[in-house]
Amino acid sequence: MPAILRLAAGAAAHAANRQGVIATNVANADTPGFHARDMNPFVVDDGFQLRRADERHLAGTSRQSEVFKLRNAAVDPNGNTVDLEDQVLRGIEAARAHNQAITVYRNNLDILRTALGRR
Repeated sequence: MPAILRLAAGAAAHAANRQGVIATNVANADTPGFHARDMNPFVVDDGFQLRRADERHLAGTSRQSEVFKLRNAAVDPNGNTVDLEDQVLRGIEAARAHNQAITVYRNNLDILRTALGRR
C-alpha cells in the first residue's frame, strides 16, 4: 500500500477514535465526577524531530493516540468537567478531519485506478 494511503487510513482511524472519546464525554455529561477527555492531534511520524528555538515554545513529544483529561475546564458543582458546547465543536473538528482523510484516500485510489487503466 502506498504511503499516502497508509497516512490517510491512519488519519481516518485517529479521527474515528477521537469521535468515540468525544461521544463518551457527551454521554457522561451528567455523571458526577466525570472528567472530559480528548486525544492528541494526529501527527505524521516520519522520524522528523521537532527542534525548539526557544524554551518557551511547546515541545511536540506526546503520542497521538494518547487520551488525556482536558485541563482548564470549568467544574460543575457535582465535579463534572464536560462542556457540551465545547464537545460539539470538538466533534465537528473530528468529523472534518475524518472527511478530509477519506477524501485524500478516495482521490489517491482514483489516481491509482486511472494509472492502471481501470477507471
